[in-house]
Order: sequence, then C-alpha cells, then structure tokens
Amino acid sequence: MKKTMLCAAIAALLPLGLGACSEQRSEAAALEKPAKESTASANPLEASALSKIDALELQVKAAQAKGLDVTREETTLWFAREFLKFANWDEQNRDAVAYMFEAYAPYKDKKDELADELPDFERSKVIEILDASIEELGKVISGEIKRRPVPKIDWENIEVGDNMLLSNGKPAFLYDYFSKSVGRPLTDTAVYNDHLGAIFHGGENLYPVDHDRAINSFLLKEDGTFDDALMKEVTDIDPNNVGFLIYWNMGIPEWVEKKEPEVRLGRSLFTGYDIDNPLVRDVWGKIASHTGELTRGKKVTQLGYILANEPHWYSEKGHWSQNFQEMNAISSYTLDAFRNWLDGKYQGDVKRLNTNWDSDFSSFDSVQIEIPIDPATRGTPMWYDWSRYNMDRAINWFTFLQGELHKGNPDADTSIKIMPNMYSENNRSHGIDVEALTDLTSMIGNDAKTRETRHLNYKQPEAWEAHYSWFWEEMSMSYDFMESVSPNKIHVNSESHFLSSSWWRDLDTSVDYVNSVYWLATLQGMDANMAWFWARDPDGSPEDRLEGEMNFFDPALAGSFAGSVNQQPHIANAYTQVMYDLNSFSEEIVALREQSRPIRLFHSETSAINKPRHMSEQWKAYESLFFDGFPVGFATENIINKQDHSQWDVIAVYSTQYVTASELAALQDYLNKGGTVVVDTAQSLSMDEYGKPHKKRLSQGKGKLIVLNKESDVAALREAALEAAAPSLPAVNLVEDNGTAHKGTTWRAVQQDDGAYLVSILNIGKHTAKLDLSLKGADAVAITDLFTEKSVESQFELDPKGVMLLRVTTL
Repeated sequence: MKKTMLCAAIAALLPLGLGACSEQRSEAAALEKPAKESTASANPLEASALSKIDALELQVKAAQAKGLDVTREETTLWFAREFLKFANWDEQNRDAVAYMFEAYAPYKDKKDELADELPDFERSKVIEILDASIEELGKVISGEIKRRPVPKIDWENIEVGDNMLLSNGKPAFLYDYFSKSVGRPLTDTAVYNDHLGAIFHGGENLYPVDHDRAINSFLLKEDGTFDDALMKEVTDIDPNNVGFLIYWNMGIPEWVEKKEPEVRLGRSLFTGYDIDNPLVRDVWGKIASHTGELTRGKKVTQLGYILANEPHWYSEKGHWSQNFQEMNAISSYTLDAFRNWLDGKYQGDVKRLNTNWDSDFSSFDSVQIEIPIDPATRGTPMWYDWSRYNMDRAINWFTFLQGELHKGNPDADTSIKIMPNMYSENNRSHGIDVEALTDLTSMIGNDAKTRETRHLNYKQPEAWEAHYSWFWEEMSMSYDFMESVSPNKIHVNSESHFLSSSWWRDLDTSVDYVNSVYWLATLQGMDANMAWFWARDPDGSPEDRLEGEMNFFDPALAGSFAGSVNQQPHIANAYTQVMYDLNSFSEEIVALREQSRPIRLFHSETSAINKPRHMSEQWKAYESLFFDGFPVGFATENIINKQDHSQWDVIAVYSTQYVTASELAALQDYLNKGGTVVVDTAQSLSMDEYGKPHKKRLSQGKGKLIVLNKESDVAALREAALEAAAPSLPAVNLVEDNGTAHKGTTWRAVQQDDGAYLVSILNIGKHTAKLDLSLKGADAVAITDLFTEKSVESQFELDPKGVMLLRVTTL
C-alpha cells in the first residue's frame, strides 16, 4: 500500500455521493444532509462515514416499510461502526500497530508507514462498503433489482444430515472465524453473531499454546487419573451452539518425557511427540475414550472431533520443516515398526529386500535407514518403502485415535485438518495419505488456502499469474479429489486461508476475489468454514494473546494480525455478504455440486511417491478439464473397487508410469465390467512401485481401452475423454472468448425439475470473458440473472473474478 496511492484513494472518497449511480446521488445526498449537520468529527473521513451510516439507516427504514429484507445492509452497518471504532483505536495506539506490522517479515521495513496510514485506510474502506450498500439498496427499493431474502443461520438448531448441514430444513453453509477472542462466551454478541458467525470453537480459539479448552495430553496425570480442572474446560462448555472439538497435540507432559526419553524423536510441528511410542498411545487412548464419553451428544461436537491440526511428518533433508527439528531422527519404536513393515512387505525374505535396496542386511531386525532421508534417493526402492511406510504409520495412528474415541462415543463424527497441499504438491515425504485419511474419517477436513496475488517471498511471477486472477490450484484440485474419495460426507474447512495466510496477504484485497473464491469453494463441496482469523476485542484492541510480550514459539499471531481481515472492513463485510448469498441459493448450489463426475482422472500415490513432479503433471490434465461445464473427478484403486462405476463414463490416465499390481488389477477389473479407459501412452501403467516392468498390461476385456501414444499431449487426452463422456455432458453450451487461447471461465449446469437449466459461471481468468450461452437443439434461450432477477442476453461479458448464477430456458 503506497502512501501516495492511499492518499489519492482517500481524496477520491471524500465526496459523499461516491459509489451511487447518477440517478441515486441526489436522493442519497438529500438523505445525508441532516446527518452532516448533526455529525461532529475531527477526521473528515470519519465524518463522511458517519454521514453515510445515517443515510443508509434511512434507506433501511424505507426498505423495511416496503417489506424488503435488509439483512445485508444491517451487516454492512455493523461492520462500518466496528471498523470506525477500530480505526480510532489504531490511531490512538500507533506504536502497538507498528509492532504488529513489524512482527510480519514482509511488512517489517514498512511498519511505521503502514501504522501511520492504517486508520485512514480503514475509514476509506468503510466509506466504500457504505457507498456500495447505498447504491445496491437504492436499486432494490426502486425495483430495478430483486434480491432473495437472507435465511439467517439458526446456530442453536443445526441439523447434521447425511451429506449436508441443515438450518430450518434447508441446506446451510456455516461460517465463522478461526480463533475468536479468548474467553469470550457465546453470549457475547459483539463476537458471536450473524455478522461474524457463531460456531463454538472447542479449542481453536486458543491457538497456538496448549489449549485449555482443547483435548490435549495434559488431561491425564501420571497416576492414571484425570486433571479435573483441565477436564472442566473441555466439558463445561456452552451447550447451545453448533461447534467442534479439537485434539491439540503439540505438548506432552513432563512425566511422560521422564519415562520415555525418546518421546520427542520423530515429532513434527503440531504433533509434539512420537506417534509410535507405546506410552503416548496409552495416554491418548485413555484421553480420547474418556473425553468422547463426557462430551457425547453435545452440540459442540456437531461438526465433529478434529483429530489433529495440520499433521505432517516431512522426513527429507533440506525441507523447511527441519528448521523446527521435525523428523531429524526417528525413535527405536519407529525403526522397529518399519522393520516389521518391511518384513511383511517382502514376505520375510530379506534377500529380496537386499536385492531391491542394494543392501546387505543379515535380517530385518538389522535394517537401518537414515532419517531425514536424502531426497536424491527419490525413485529408489528405499525411498518408496520409507515414504509408503511413513504414510501407513500415520494411517495406523489416526485409526487408533478414532477407534479409542468411538469406545467412549460410538457416534462421534471425526475429521482431520489436512493441509491440501499434501495432495496437490509434489512432495511425498510428509507421511499423509490424503485419500486414506479422508476415507477413514466421517467428515472431510482441511485448511485449504488460496490467494489473489503471489507469495510475498517470491520475487518472480508464479505460473498461474499468466492466466488467472487468483491462485486456485491447491483448493480446487484437492477439493475435487477429496469429494471424489468421499462424495457423501460433510466437508469442513476449519481454518480457511482464503483471506490471508503465512506468506500472503494484501491490505487492498478485492471484494470480487472474496466473492469468487467462496463461491467456487462451496460449489466444490465446502459446507462449513472458519476463516483465518478474528482477533479484535470489542473495544478495537487486539486480543490479549497479541498484546505485550509474546511467549510462543514465534510471534505468529502478531504477525498474522498484520494485513489481515482485522484491518480490512471491506473484506470482513464481503466474507459475510457472500455467505449470505450462498445461503440464499443453498438449494441451487447443492443441486449443482451433486452432479456426477463423468470424467475421472486416475490418481496413483505410487507414481506420486516415485516421481519428482508427478502432481505438477497431473495438474495439467486436471486444469484442461476444469472449464467444460462439469465437476472433474478422480479415480483410484479404492474408488474403483468401492464405488458404483455408473457414476462416471471414463477413466483417463495421464503420465502415471508407476502403479502397484493391485492398482493395475483395479483398472483391469473396471475394463472387464465394461468400463472405458483412456491412457496417454504405453509408458503409463508400465512399472511397479520399484520401477520394474509389469508382467501384465491392460487388456480391453468387455470394455474399451484407448491408448493414445502421444506423450505429454494433454489436449489429445482431453479430447478422447470428452468424446467418451459425451452422453453425460450438459446440454448447455458456453463458448468463451477472452482474447487468449487459455480458458478462464469455469461453469456448471444442471437441469431442474421444470426443465429449465441452472447455470453457475465464474471467471477465474485474468481477462474479461465474452460469453455465448445456448442450449443444444434450441434456436433461442431466455436467461435470468438469479442475483437480480433481470434478463440477460445470450451473449454477455463477465469480468475477472465475476460470478453469475443463471436460469436458462428454451424460447
């Protein structure tokens, strides 16, 4: 945020009528005149904002007199008042604000400039949201546009359905902020309300210390009894609102360390102990079972028990995680378990192991491995065996935890806050099998992130910037994968990093970006999300954890505060407004996202473990199919074996050279039952997990096998897959011209009971899209914009980050 640009923006905002269309400015000015006479403020921006608040309040009364819903405006007014208060606090506590900026490395050198500018920046953004609200409500009052009323969430009476959350009998998409101010009860309406959300946070709001309201290792004492005081923090929780509990795994009691000196070996950032340690398992087994029993049936568990916060066990040299002493060694328990795993894998034949590893072990009991492992060994049998075992041991750990929980609470829903880049990025030394863990738990859990601009520590442009208006790869690819694995589960993002993250935030983030990302995430399955993060106390001050001396492992929260939604009135308001819109159209969104996934990309963890850039290659195939009017799906060995094959038309295999014999057998079984498989080249599916040629290759069976033999030709794979899936593709045609050869408009279409088509369109591209919409077999169509109920021509334009929801019928 450059000072000259900010001053220019502020100067432009001072006229009271800014933002209103020409035919409404005179009316708005008239409404504001009494307010200007009664408003007194030393700051001209605050005076302008207060005057606009008065004007909007008058409009609200006029709308209410006509029986119009004004929920959206009530929220804008709430945020406007709150952020004017925040701006005054920031101005009066300039040094504290500078400290927050200094705590975030990219802002450190600009801390004083940013601290000086922030109060008026916040006031200027308050003016922007008020102007936009005045303009829109004016159109609603005049009848120029019609809006659906906002169905407010009934936070106390959420129903957990089979694959969706319900409020007042309708699908509902829940929203809130990760990490609310510490100690604020649900009765504090300044923090828990419809504007910020009202999900009870069973532990999340105490990050990053060992949570006293979370389920943690300190609940059990050395004598085997439970700490009653700490347990009350878990059990004496507000019984009224929907919520969740979290297993907080960072700490381990001192008495455990004394008994087990190795307990910290093999720890990770948010799992502070060895998951293979028998005493750890004893402690956590007792805690999980007992707390499950004590919290059974409480509303705070409606969104489940989160079994871990961002678990990962990166185990390769040179990885950033080594800075936190993660996996710099493994315990004797882990090594013994690995030896047993190898014994089973090689069927007790150590000679086979030695041949594979080029080693000379006398027995499995003598096997040694250096951890962290050298990434140069990627592609070797040793790398594969360790990486696969590292995933299997994590699966074993979470299976154990969930099983112990279910002893005390058999009906407990569970999820794991998985970092989606564990799937979408190339690294595979992290121990997280996203498919297996998604399949294991009863809810889909994650903390997906997106961003509008590049990482702040990147000096060169990122690849996505050439074509897109925001970075969507991680979220979209992982969401489609997880939804393919578990299509009928509730999907909870308990720490959504769409508004800011560790290495991305932008004070002047656009409202359109917020609208775009939340529409896409929800269309792709997200049922509830807690945005990162809310840390303002009602008086405007940062909550206690951010003020004064920081005693955590780093000043994470103070640094996270800088440039976050806590300083962005336009973004805080936009987040709630888009959730209002999503809930207004919840039934339509559910219909759109319950479409079948006619084309399934084959995913193999075997290739992902062995190849250095496997997921980058898979992204190209996924990206090529993302703009054709249907949700992209995935197939794996387990999906093929467990799910109904009629749910898709074709499985496409791209650049997947390594597969196990059982993966190959699953594809062959699909073909034998009449399925269609498109393979890019004969090299795909050619080798086992150790790089040895398969003795068997796919044969057509009763199905159809198409081998293209066009290496790295994504376009050819796409064309063949689309041809095979043609009978299941939508009857809607959407042709895009954005001036480039690269599509940027993603859309979905579904036919409704009355024969009309519901069409969702999002332009995530960086260029304005000229669109031509038609129905197959129809000479002409009638199109209605469901946001405004206005007619739309069949040829129209959509700006970058634009979102449309249309009803299309044949004329």
